[in-house]
Amino acid sequence: MSGTVPAPPGGTDDVLAEAVRLRGEPVPRAADGVEGDALPAPGGDLPIVGPAVRFLDERTGLATFGRTALQKVFPDHWSFLLGEVAAFSFVVLLLTGTFLTMFFRPDTTPVTYQGPYQPLEGQTVSSAFDSVMQLSFQVRAGLLMRQIHHWAALIFVGAILMHLARIFFTGAFRRPREVNWIIGFGLLLIALGEGFSGYSLPDDLLSGTGLRIAYSAALSIPFIGPWFASLFFGGIFPSSGFISRLFVIHVMLLPGALSAGIAIHLLIVWLQKHTQYRTPGATERNVIGLSLWPGQTFRSIGLFFLTVAVVTLLGGLVEINPVWVYGPFVPYTAASPAQPDYYIGWLEGLLRMAPGWQVTLFGVTIPEPFVPGVVVPGILFGVLWAWPFIEARITGDHREHNLLDWPWEAPWRAATGVAFAGLFAVLMLAGANDVLGAWLGIPVETLTVLFRILVFGVPVVAWVATYGLARGRLQRGAGPIEPPGGIALRRNASGGFEEVRETARVEATVGEGGES
Repeated sequence: MSGTVPAPPGGTDDVLAEAVRLRGEPVPRAADGVEGDALPAPGGDLPIVGPAVRFLDERTGLATFGRTALQKVFPDHWSFLLGEVAAFSFVVLLLTGTFLTMFFRPDTTPVTYQGPYQPLEGQTVSSAFDSVMQLSFQVRAGLLMRQIHHWAALIFVGAILMHLARIFFTGAFRRPREVNWIIGFGLLLIALGEGFSGYSLPDDLLSGTGLRIAYSAALSIPFIGPWFASLFFGGIFPSSGFISRLFVIHVMLLPGALSAGIAIHLLIVWLQKHTQYRTPGATERNVIGLSLWPGQTFRSIGLFFLTVAVVTLLGGLVEINPVWVYGPFVPYTAASPAQPDYYIGWLEGLLRMAPGWQVTLFGVTIPEPFVPGVVVPGILFGVLWAWPFIEARITGDHREHNLLDWPWEAPWRAATGVAFAGLFAVLMLAGANDVLGAWLGIPVETLTVLFRILVFGVPVVAWVATYGLARGRLQRGAGPIEPPGGIALRRNASGGFEEVRETARVEATVGEGGES
């Protein structure tokens, strides 16, 4: 096998020109295997690597797979990078989490704090809290790593939310991608659990208050609640084993589930091909964009370093989760005013707004936290999880879709999505009613009544307004404003250059015999 792969009969140039195209910019000759006479075989020109690659290729066909993989086409739109931001944030979480694991002690054994932070000098704290204080004040770069880890978690969940929102509003979840929507939404739930478990590990007063609320919600489940709460928290809260159990969940179980879920999610994306927006030249059977090599590869590398840089900048300059201010967890004390991270704040808001009603059914008393803490979240997440099938049932549309809708092209879907966003926004604000009350000088009771009204009013108003705006936009029939393509130049007979008025747009044909 030589260093290059000869063009097959029938015109490699024509086939590859239909397989990989760069939008709005000149196509490099041979670099992407588009206009060259031959495709470079991996390692073919390297005297040391070449024989090894040939050896493997003759037995595994890796070179053929590599060439096919390098020709994979990715749509050229910024919104498709949101998933990559989430993946890169997860990498940062794994790296910083590994560092933190070396110094954290998942133990609730009482110890006397003897460190540089004078306000806590001589106080009795848990071993877990003491190790976090050492990380923050005595381990070199410990506080930086803690804060990078926390900011990366916030960005990770936020990027997943934005990624799912893009998929929802554009209809990318429709057949044949329902399974990947279910997997992606499951990754969001796992990420929420991962964030909450990590947020609770320092055993400070704020996180301990959140754990006590979670324990009460678990305990309120009829029949199985006491057993489930005892299993998860290691007995009656606070028990001596709840931190070690959280540690195992946070460091082993949930990261493993996230890694497996992300791998399956990406594999399905690879096998099915990408969706794309309705732009000139885009059809249900092609993909227009950048090939994996070199365009998408260098874009992703740049985005990775940009993500790392932003998270590091935030971790170094913006303080977050100062556990020394909150102090160690004391079971009979609650931090106020206080609120959890935003991705759990909506659940806190549900619990704060819910009236203190106890219902008895068939002789069984349903505790107050059960409905707002278990039932309502289950309904909301259940509807979103099953949304691809709900929409297909309502619209009767069971066709395969590879072209995305612009949000206004499905007014009722856009309205429903905005209504859900409005609902969660109100709940998140309600979860900080004590902070808002202290800031605005309004009694917490007044804010609670206001949020009880808004939680029903805002989604309705948001739905009606969004539906009306989307219908108006759709009726105008104006398509999206597309940026002009790149400028192509050619040398004229006098040795100068002249502009070619035709924009070069190349596409990847992925119908029969193409990507799948």
